[in-house]
Amino acid sequence: MRCPFCGNENTKVVDSRAYFEGNSIKRRRECEKCGKRFTTHEKVAELSLKVIKKSGEKQVYSREKVYNGIIRAFEKRYCNTEKIEEIIDRIEREILTEYSGEIKSSILGDKILSYLIDLDEIAYVRFASVYKKFDSLDSFIFEIEKIRNDKKIKNIKSWESKWKDWFFCGILFLDWL
Repeated sequence: MRCPFCGNENTKVVDSRAYFEGNSIKRRRECEKCGKRFTTHEKVAELSLKVIKKSGEKQVYSREKVYNGIIRAFEKRYCNTEKIEEIIDRIEREILTEYSGEIKSSILGDKILSYLIDLDEIAYVRFASVYKKFDSLDSFIFEIEKIRNDKKIKNIKSWESKWKDWFFCGILFLDWL
């Protein structure tokens, strides 16, 4: 690996760690000439993934296209790029394992949305508005109401779970007395 500071080709690995759930390796390197340190990331170079468009045409999957679409949804909002890279890695792994390397564009869009909803609701709505081709204000309102209802259901389930735990502990405590 060439040193980015002095161009020397002799560098040594100081530290290696699994990165993004083991899908890549992050290495700390040190130049043997100038002594400066730098970080490199190693990952599988190319995956043979295909996206099946609505027309039936198959296109080569573009990680960059997915990344840019997600980044656009985060415009002027805090964006953790490492988290986005991790999400894209998970999606690619799912395409390989669950869909044998080929996925319909509609399923790919739904997968992206399923991760975005947990990451940032505004980015979710922005991405959904392009992906689902919102054509009116009602489309936005419908999607936002759907998010609100899903959150209410999650909160209710969370409280039910906590209540059951509390109730069970109360019974055990009473038995102990």
